[in-house]
Amino acid sequence: MTDPNAIQPSELDQLPDRDPEETAEWQASLDAVTEAAGPHRAAYLMRRTLERAEGAGIALPKLLETDYVNSIPTAAEPAVPGDEAMEQRITAWNRWNAAAMVTRGSKYGVGGHIATFASAAWLYETGFNHFFKGKEADGSGDQLYIQGHASPGIYARAFLDGRLNEEQLDNFRRESGGNGLPSYPHPRRLPWLWEFPTVSMGLGPLSAIYQARFNRYLTNRGIKDTSASHVWAFLGDGEMDEPESTAALALAAREELDNLTFVINCNLQRLDGPVRANFKIVQELEAQFRGAGWNVIKTLWGTAWDELFRLDTTGALVRRLRQVPDAQIQTYQTRDAAYIRQDFFGGDPALAEMAKLLSDDKILECFHLSRGGHEARKVYAAYKAAVEHKGAPTVILAQTVKGHTLGEGFASKNANHQMKKLSVDEFKNMRDLLELPISDSAFVDGVVPYGHPGADSPEVRYLQERRAALGGPAPARRVLPVAPLPAPAEKAFASFDKGSGSQNVATTMAFVRLVKDLVRDKETGKRWVPIVPDEARTFGMESLFPSLGIYSPKGQTYEPVDRDQLMYYKEARNGQILNEGITEAGSMADFIAASTSYATHGETMIPFYIFYSMFGWQRTADQMWQLGDQLGRGFLVGATAGRTTLTGEGLQHADGHSPVIAATNPAALTYDPAFAYEVAAIVKEGLRRMYGEAAPGEDQNVFYYLTVYNEPLPQPAKPSVDGIDEGIVKGLYRFNTAESAGITPPANAPRIQLLGSGTAIHWALKAQRLLAEEWGVAADVWSATSWSELRRDALEADEALLRGEERMPFVRQALQGAEGPVLAVSDYMRQVPDQIAQWVEQDWSSLGADGFGLSDTREAARRHFGVDAESIVVAALAQLAKRGEVKATAVKEARAKYGL
Repeated sequence: MTDPNAIQPSELDQLPDRDPEETAEWQASLDAVTEAAGPHRAAYLMRRTLERAEGAGIALPKLLETDYVNSIPTAAEPAVPGDEAMEQRITAWNRWNAAAMVTRGSKYGVGGHIATFASAAWLYETGFNHFFKGKEADGSGDQLYIQGHASPGIYARAFLDGRLNEEQLDNFRRESGGNGLPSYPHPRRLPWLWEFPTVSMGLGPLSAIYQARFNRYLTNRGIKDTSASHVWAFLGDGEMDEPESTAALALAAREELDNLTFVINCNLQRLDGPVRANFKIVQELEAQFRGAGWNVIKTLWGTAWDELFRLDTTGALVRRLRQVPDAQIQTYQTRDAAYIRQDFFGGDPALAEMAKLLSDDKILECFHLSRGGHEARKVYAAYKAAVEHKGAPTVILAQTVKGHTLGEGFASKNANHQMKKLSVDEFKNMRDLLELPISDSAFVDGVVPYGHPGADSPEVRYLQERRAALGGPAPARRVLPVAPLPAPAEKAFASFDKGSGSQNVATTMAFVRLVKDLVRDKETGKRWVPIVPDEARTFGMESLFPSLGIYSPKGQTYEPVDRDQLMYYKEARNGQILNEGITEAGSMADFIAASTSYATHGETMIPFYIFYSMFGWQRTADQMWQLGDQLGRGFLVGATAGRTTLTGEGLQHADGHSPVIAATNPAALTYDPAFAYEVAAIVKEGLRRMYGEAAPGEDQNVFYYLTVYNEPLPQPAKPSVDGIDEGIVKGLYRFNTAESAGITPPANAPRIQLLGSGTAIHWALKAQRLLAEEWGVAADVWSATSWSELRRDALEADEALLRGEERMPFVRQALQGAEGPVLAVSDYMRQVPDQIAQWVEQDWSSLGADGFGLSDTREAARRHFGVDAESIVVAALAQLAKRGEVKATAVKEARAKYGL
């Protein structure tokens, strides 16, 4: 008997069934197919039914995986326009020269990679001949993110095109002589060729997504129509393990970035071995991208496999291809036909019968050579489908063989990523395979020759004609001559010179107020790109929401909950603010796209990215390096800065080291301003240097890092001191003396120089008064706006001295004649001010917040780290006691008095 209290199956389904009888019939049909034709046939029918439903627009969850076959069947492939035989010869020359370049360089021990381009040659060649638009095309052309390890093949093609010569190829990875080629795509090293640095794994795909997104941003804001530009990112399947590689897939799908295509070279190998030895990386990536909402195209098998699929009347071949792990497919690449017959075909009767119909040559052709990524027709079909797909980005999963055409010693070998050269005999075998007209006599003294069919050869003419039709050479980086941006009205900056009176203003708020004025500038206001990772309210930026709008390609499709408030949350299709959510990596990718728009699109933009200082450089320093390599310009703003300023947040929020990391980046100009007028002066100078009239020999390809604080304090008026603007920009000026501060120390009082940066200058000012009033010591206070710029200037002075030029470092000039020792203090680890110690002639000591942060009040944290005013006093007395200028007992007395 049926338990009347038992839960019935229908009760477990929250979806109402208006016709249970019809449902039962469908289920019975499925059971019947399973029983009569087997579960594989049932699964096939279910997949086809779901695909039909998806094509009809029926709202059903998408299939995350399809069979291990090509998405585009052979019968549906379009004809490749142009001359395939000619393109085959061009690709052969590129393969040869890429391998020759790396091999010739190996005698210098500089390394290089051969196998990656060998697997991906057709992925690039098809694009260069038929898809990749150059800078002379409509709009800005396409943006190409080239896989770093494939760079030798790109150089080889530029050599064939006449853009590089043999001397440059011979200087691959040897740049110091001035005529060399960088190892990977480095715009700073080869700025006429490379646009995007990609070899720091994972940053290429992340940047490509945000570049495609920024292209839409420019269009929707009316800055420039970029609708003709397409972003292509060439990636390795092993690279997709990096978290950054897949971090923004949902963003790309959500914003329907059909101007973006990922091409993942699935050669199934990473640096040490298989990407997924016991699994299938293609299937994994397909599920990941489909689940994120991408259009997925699999290009796995070449035309040699067509015969096998025609023979597969039972589906046994497709099932077997789904079962075989990647490492075994790699093994088939290196084994003979007998092994493949036994291991691949032997376990299934239907496959065993199929194998009887196949010759050994056919089996080897399929398993050794025939991959979708190695055939122009297959690649062309995938690319054409990708650029024609609308409403979502596309990923092409192209299966290849790593080391293809390089011979048995390379193809699919686990070690081929580290293999840097071919022997002469291997080159001769490669020559014969590629049918290149290179004679044995060309190998002089065992050196492999470069090959070139001639500047007026049919191959070169064809290549150049195809590029001309597509808008000129590619890849290419061009910075068009544009007029410098006009300087904003002086009023925006001068308003900070008078100070805030009795009003407490944090330097974070001062920066935001300055930006509010600058974005209203009629000439340059629209070019500001505010970027924030979901912390705008933390930084007091919510007032910008209704005036500038938050960028959203769909505008605002809802009524915001705070619509009746003055500073309501406003999204707009032409919104100016990029509010990225909780993603520092995504925000940095935004910044890089905006900061290089002057080159990518010929449109100068002024990005500023404001973030918790702790979560900028510490989390995304690799992207800051990428920014410097890509020659980006703009303002990075580390807000709520310092180790003791952010009360209560604790260890992981307390930044005591971002200026240390920033100082390692040659393109970063790092400032730690103490006062609002300093913030204004630094931003003004940054706008001039990066976007205005550059001084002779001045590098405009820099970016600024400013640390600003959330500690509201009265902002002083700008002192009337000679050279103060120069001092702010160069990194140091005297803010006051004991006398100018209204302190009257005793006659002949011992004197000390206190150097402070950022919020620490307020502790120095309090210490200045305590020293005079309680210990009879005169102290002068200096604002060190940039320790790292002082160091950079001093290093340049040292280099000049080695050349026989006399030049005094600015820090020594500024402190020249200052009496007494120097005591430097900052809210960062002592390593920050100690950057300049060796160039200071006076006795030097420093205080800083070394160690981990902690949760407490500002006062308690500063006492804990020994950087508060009282600690400064004790340290100053200790310095003077060493010199015999105060009694040694004064130090002990001060410790007792202040409870230290």
